[in-house]
Amino acid sequence: MIRLLMVDDHALMREGLKQLFQYADDIEVGAEACNGEEALAILERERFDIVLLDVSMPGIHGAELITKIRSMEDSPTILVLTMHNETQIAKNKLKAGAAGYITKDSSAKDLLDAVRKVAAGGRYMAAGLAEKIAFEASATTPVVLHDLLSGREMLILRMLAQDKKITEIALQLNISSKTVSTHKTRLMQKMHITSNSKLIEYAIAHHMTV
Repeated sequence: MIRLLMVDDHALMREGLKQLFQYADDIEVGAEACNGEEALAILERERFDIVLLDVSMPGIHGAELITKIRSMEDSPTILVLTMHNETQIAKNKLKAGAAGYITKDSSAKDLLDAVRKVAAGGRYMAAGLAEKIAFEASATTPVVLHDLLSGREMLILRMLAQDKKITEIALQLNISSKTVSTHKTRLMQKMHITSNSKLIEYAIAHHMTV
């Protein structure tokens, strides 16, 4: 069962989504929040598999909220559900640590598919946006892989490149070794790097060891 925290400042949107998820046998809305502060408070108390997150809300929101959630111990994966279909906004939220991005004009089936995919450890991008991003990438310079990383992931990559151990990084950043390992796994997935040696080679090639 996928346990979901729904975060949206519009009560009607939350009610509509709850009705949709009632028809899915494998998805449970465990809690809901109307703003970022409430979401963070709930996440301090309860465990969830996924946060379904609107990014346009009063208070803490957007990339800042995503970063705060992702920095929490055993943080859930994040699927952004928003009205914004601009590629730059989508890329910004993915870089902050979201695993997926889907727009509110998507079909119910697409939303359910997106929830299941990111909850299983995959990534999801609304089809129209994925095409736009692919076109922009082909029309400009190639994407630099480490540009896909969040600020915390980039910091850990640099520390790994300096031959620091997981325990050293955890102590320096005042987080658990498990959290460091999780960040390492995610950054390697984002960069499509499958071994420690390849990771170090990449870091050296991009002058990250100093």
